Amino acid sequence: MRLGTFGVFLAPHRDDVTRKAHAVAADKLGYGTVWFGTGSTSIGDLAFVEDVLASTERITVATAIVNMWSDDPEPLAESYHRLAGRYGKRLLLGIGVGHPESVAGYRSPYAKIVDYLDRLDAAGVPAEARVLAALGDRVLKLAAERTAGAHPYLVPVGHTRRARSVLGPGKLLAPEQKVVLDTDPAAARAIGRPFVETPYLSLSNYVNNLLRTGYTEADVAGSGSDRLIDDLVLHGTPEVVAKGLRSHVDAGADHVAVQVLGPSPDVEAENHRQLAEVLL
Repeated sequence: MRLGTFGVFLAPHRDDVTRKAHAVAADKLGYGTVWFGTGSTSIGDLAFVEDVLASTERITVATAIVNMWSDDPEPLAESYHRLAGRYGKRLLLGIGVGHPESVAGYRSPYAKIVDYLDRLDAAGVPAEARVLAALGDRVLKLAAERTAGAHPYLVPVGHTRRARSVLGPGKLLAPEQKVVLDTDPAAARAIGRPFVETPYLSLSNYVNNLLRTGYTEADVAGSGSDRLIDDLVLHGTPEVVAKGLRSHVDAGADHVAVQVLGPSPDVEAENHRQLAEVLL
């Protein structure tokens, strides 16, 4: 499966028509992968993913993530086989257990992940066609053992370095990184901070991971310190942002899923284009 070094992450705060248009543009620009954020909602029969695959020529399409509490593995496997039969190795299943604050009855998350992977195995979904949303060492190790690798979300470069050491060589590491193309730090933080604060600074698994990575209680309090926001939402010129994105690669990432944040879909699309000129 060809992911390329850089891909485009499209979050669910934009409607599907806009996200599909951005995916088609990303394909033409030369990005390797487009990641579709889903949150805790059901992704169903992958109909939207199929629409994007049919509308693009070569880009890999990845789910980010199929929530294990929202979608059972057997229907997901059936959809995977349908699309893999039509589009080959252009589909990557990003799967994960989400976070306890968003799921009623959330319990034994590690056991849930193992059971889900067991059932995907039984349904014939190959390990190399799936990646696991992983932050802590235990789940990172499971990702290395049972999937193609890990797709950590909302992580700084320091986490990427740690994740590579846990995964070991030869396993995919594809962190997400938010960016704002703006040279004014205050303006960039005004755009990026809400995407960190809500909901992530109120979710225990993300906050605990940031604390493990070296941030302080003061950094993760409230809407987040400037230091935290600047690490989680890179800002500056396309060249400066590209240098920050490449820092993940230098730290051991194989691929970086770039989430561009902007005041409008048109601005985000233009920023994807500007980044492509220096990244690709």
